[in-house]
Amino acid sequence: MQQAHTRIKDYLKKQFNLESQQIDSMIPGLINTLSNHMENMEKVLASGDLEQLGKAGHTMKGALLNLGLKECAEIAYDIELKGKAQDATADFEKLVASLREQLSDYIIS
Repeated sequence: MQQAHTRIKDYLKKQFNLESQQIDSMIPGLINTLSNHMENMEKVLASGDLEQLGKAGHTMKGALLNLGLKECAEIAYDIELKGKAQDATADFEKLVASLREQLSDYIIS
């Protein structure tokens, strides 16, 4: 997990020109927010509301891009597009599980 957090720290330092001490104080809140977004997405998935799942994907995508996690953001974007399109053929369970797996180094399961 430390290496994953280093990746976020490096991105924040480069992208936003923040001091290491500022970043260190921000990381716990950012990770907590990311965890909350993931839990919300899983709850919405369980409810079967595809439109809300698309909105959750959009929210997650933004949070991930702000942390420089582009690969994860691509999955969230896929969830967003397919959810908003009400694509009943999409395997949302697989997409959300894949996102959870990708984030396992960053957030507490």
